[in-house]
Amino acid sequence: MTEQRKAVALISGGLDSLLAAKVIQEQGIRVEGINFFTGFCVEGHTHAIRKKDRAKPKRNNALWVAEQLGIKLHIVDIVEEYKDVVFNPKHGYGANLNPCLDCKIFMVKKAHEWITEHGFDFIITGEVIGQRPMSQRKDTMPVISRESGATDLLLRPLCARNLPATKPEIAGWVKREELYDFNGRSRKPQMALAEQFHLDDYAQPAGGCCFLTDASYSVKLTDLWQARGHKEYEMDDIMLLKVGRHLRPGPDFKVIIAREEGESNFLRGYRKQFIHLETISHAGPLSLIDGEVDDEDLELAARLVARFSQGKNIAQVEVKIVDLTGNKRTLTVTPLKPDEIPVAWYI
Repeated sequence: MTEQRKAVALISGGLDSLLAAKVIQEQGIRVEGINFFTGFCVEGHTHAIRKKDRAKPKRNNALWVAEQLGIKLHIVDIVEEYKDVVFNPKHGYGANLNPCLDCKIFMVKKAHEWITEHGFDFIITGEVIGQRPMSQRKDTMPVISRESGATDLLLRPLCARNLPATKPEIAGWVKREELYDFNGRSRKPQMALAEQFHLDDYAQPAGGCCFLTDASYSVKLTDLWQARGHKEYEMDDIMLLKVGRHLRPGPDFKVIIAREEGESNFLRGYRKQFIHLETISHAGPLSLIDGEVDDEDLELAARLVARFSQGKNIAQVEVKIVDLTGNKRTLTVTPLKPDEIPVAWYI
C-alpha cells in the first residue's frame, strides 16, 4: 500500500489559502491547517466593536476555511516571537510598516519546524506570483524557500507550474499537471477555481488581512514608538491602536476618543489602566489618556473631549476625570472650537 502523505497548509482565511489546500486535498493528501496569530489581524476586531460594521460576519475566517475543507486547524500564538520581525525586518518594510517578505519567511520557518515535530511531509501556501508587490514576486519566492529552511518542501499549488518542481512533485506525492500556473493580481482565475470546487462563501480580498499594511494604523504605531522612545508594544497597544480617534495635544500624552457607542463600550475595559474622561452634563464619548499629564494637560484634554460631545456648542460642559487610583474629579470647561484643534494633533 502507498503511504498517504501529509501536508500542512498556511491558512490565513483568504481565498488563496482555501484553494491551495483544496487543490492538494483533491490529490488524496491528508491536509491540516496552521494559522499564526500575530495580533495584527484585521478580521473580527473592529467588526465586532463598531456599530457600522455589525452587519459584517463575526467569524474567524481561518476557522471558517478549515470547516469548509473539513480539516483540523492549529492556531499558534506567535505574538512575542513576531515582534522581532516587526522591529527589525531584514528585507525592510513595504509601503507602510508591513514586513511582508520577512513575515512570510518567518511563518514558513515556523511551519517547517511544525512539520518536523509532527511528522508531516511538506508545506502548502496560497502564494501567487505577482499577487503582492513585496513578498509574492518570482524573485522572492526562492528567498522565502531558502531563508525559511523549508527549501523544496514548500509547495505553492496555485502557481507551482511557473516555478521549479519541488520535492512533493519530483517524488510523485502530488501530480504537477494538476497544479496551476496563476500569475498576476487578477482574482478571476481563483474565483473561477472556487466556482469549480463549488466554494461560494469566502472572504473577499481587501488588500491583505494585516493592520500593518494600513497607512493610518502604521502612523499610529510609529507615533507610539516615538512617544515611548523605543520600539515596543503589548497586545493592549495593538488593540487600542485599532479603536477611536487618537490625538496628541502634547508630546507626553495622547487622548483616545471613542467615535461611537461600541467603541466607548470597548474602551471601558481599559478604565483601570488609563486615566479616563467622560462628559456628564451632555452625552459624549468615553476617552482615555495615554501618557503623563499635569493639571494643565488634563484641562486641555477635558476641553478636547467636550468638543466631541453633544455639548460642543455649549459654553460650559462638565467632564468627569477618573485617575488610576479611582479618584474622581469634575472639571467645568469650555469645549475647544474646531480652529483650536490643529491638524497636527490627529494621529
